[in-house]
Amino acid sequence: MPIDTRPLAIFVMGPTASGKTALACELSERFTLDLVSVDSALVYRGMDIGTAKPDAATLARYPHALIDIRDPGQPYSAADFRADALPVMRQISARGRVPLLVGGTGLYFRALQQGLSDLPEADPAIRAQLSAEAERIGWPAMHARLAQRDPLAATRIGCNDAQRVQRALEVIELTGRPLSELQSGGATAHFPWRVLKLALLPADRRVLHERIAQRFDTMLAAGFLDEVRALRARGDLHAELPAIRAVGYRQAWEHLDGLTDPAEFRDRAIFATRQLAKRQITWLRSDYGARLFDPDRPSLGARAADAVQLFLGTPARLAGR
Repeated sequence: MPIDTRPLAIFVMGPTASGKTALACELSERFTLDLVSVDSALVYRGMDIGTAKPDAATLARYPHALIDIRDPGQPYSAADFRADALPVMRQISARGRVPLLVGGTGLYFRALQQGLSDLPEADPAIRAQLSAEAERIGWPAMHARLAQRDPLAATRIGCNDAQRVQRALEVIELTGRPLSELQSGGATAHFPWRVLKLALLPADRRVLHERIAQRFDTMLAAGFLDEVRALRARGDLHAELPAIRAVGYRQAWEHLDGLTDPAEFRDRAIFATRQLAKRQITWLRSDYGARLFDPDRPSLGARAADAVQLFLGTPARLAGR
């Protein structure tokens, strides 16, 4: 039986506030691993507190590739991530080390491993039309329209995820076909690494919700609103940019616009983060190749390290290939 000779890679996935970064850092202490961030918000410079970005001391000791690589005024897509991540992974493997990709952006993991569907290019005129409609009726109403035309895509996209709702509706307008249909027949690019997937999946969601609330209060105490004020003071950023639509930042922007009081702002931000975690958990449960770990059980690091040790030390045999 032939041996799979591809270099190795590890994915550490999980919902927000589940302890992914701490686990990745602990594993990098034990093994020859280099860390790569898989997070659609951590790519942005100047967005540190509200993204729970690892602090400077942590990044000095445990460097993460693909953090602070974009200005908040520049959009960043799954295609951009794949284009950036693949060469970084090749460089890590060429040094005789193993890339460990850590984050919660499931779309980026999927794009990296499976490739990207052959979708039409963006159409500025259609995008402007959809944005104008959203200004009039709101993104939740646009999401409801998407649910009628592409129910499967709507279940995967949050009702306030303006960027993805807009793109799904744009694809329908351009092709006459649902985005989910086009994606199901998308690229099946060969992924040149053999992957161990470690997924942190809390058994008790109430504990995760408590951590989300506690972490957000810590962010507020650390100056999260001042961070958003600094972004607003630039004058070139606005609420429709992907960076500013990130969970927490969107709610902070609205609060600083005077649309919510402090208590409502806090409640909305925590609720949005919980909804994000719910979507991330749903995505993780659909990945049947992942090893599941409850982060709230004792000895998470030891249990994950055992799985990594076995993976690094055991060649894979290919069945039927």
